[in-house]
Amino acid sequence: MSVILTEEQRAFAAALRAFSDREAGTREQLATLSDERFRGHNPELHEKLAKLGYVGVGISEAHDGGGGGAVELCLLIEEVNRGLLPVAGLGVSMIVASPYERFGTEDQKQEILGGICAGRVEAIAMSEPDAGSDVANLSTRAVLSGDHYVINGQKMWTTAAHVADHLLVVCRTEPASTRHEGLSMISVPTSAPGLTIRAIETMGGSEVNEVFFTDVRVPADRLLGTPGAGWRQLMAGLNHERLLCAAQGLGRAQRAFDDAVAYVKERKQFGRTIGSFQAVRHRLADLATAIESTRHLVYGIAHLVDQNPETPLPREASMAKLQAAELAKRATLEAMQLMGGAGYAVEFGMERQVRQAIAITIGGGVSEVQRDIIAKSYGL
Repeated sequence: MSVILTEEQRAFAAALRAFSDREAGTREQLATLSDERFRGHNPELHEKLAKLGYVGVGISEAHDGGGGGAVELCLLIEEVNRGLLPVAGLGVSMIVASPYERFGTEDQKQEILGGICAGRVEAIAMSEPDAGSDVANLSTRAVLSGDHYVINGQKMWTTAAHVADHLLVVCRTEPASTRHEGLSMISVPTSAPGLTIRAIETMGGSEVNEVFFTDVRVPADRLLGTPGAGWRQLMAGLNHERLLCAAQGLGRAQRAFDDAVAYVKERKQFGRTIGSFQAVRHRLADLATAIESTRHLVYGIAHLVDQNPETPLPREASMAKLQAAELAKRATLEAMQLMGGAGYAVEFGMERQVRQAIAITIGGGVSEVQRDIIAKSYGL
């Protein structure tokens, strides 16, 4: 890794890579860890990461975390994805941690942030059937009744809800003159009566869910931050969310590249390894260059976020997410092509990498939305 890192950060990344190689370094290990009954999240593996202090690296030391910043979070997510570790609840827990760090009460921080560091999963529920890229169009409503909120509505594409302790639900709580006003965030235990979670089968697995709220009652003190300020609270966390998506894409691209290089060094045709053919070598050279330049973009922006923690960076964060997500798709498709029939076969795992990489261009804001945000930042 050629990006500028401290010795401590380099040691952290190296330890993570050693952990991944030890726990999931073979196809047999990955197959066991990724058993479909876990639906994309292996709780035992996640707990191992937590006990070693990796999960809480970006959470304040006051709440049992490592006190790291955006760079450390990107290193964590990149290495976990390079290793293909089935811990779907990890990334979304990191996304949820940010608003609690910024807006939570001390009791909320102890409960949620302390829980994440201990290995518990948290999830966020935003999208709805008619509110995906246009999140402000959401209609799930929470009505204050005495000292409780009563929540009704439906959420879609909620990653890891099936293994989460709580859902951070973005919903309407206040009368408002615009769509972006009157939204709030409420922490809802997944064990709450009236809450139903159903798996959504996708081409990449079944780690996302639809969630139904039918007169779900939660104490009013589970509201996060200021009533009606949910949109601003969401926007404050976009730097971290999009950077984490970018790190995910970067890790997936690197893994696809590594697997393709290993394959072409071994596979022989016409009496020589296929990696010795110029057409193959040049494609991998181009891919290596794209990965390295994307790594510098992602970590350069992560450094910028750490230097300016209160400054929204919508253009830069969207650039990182767009570039890395599209690279993950390109890298896995290139690897599949270079591996030929083996790339298409389930046994070798590349076809699964392709399916999962495509999802990165959709989750956390589709590539088209990222391009629109970037264009608007130039007055277009």
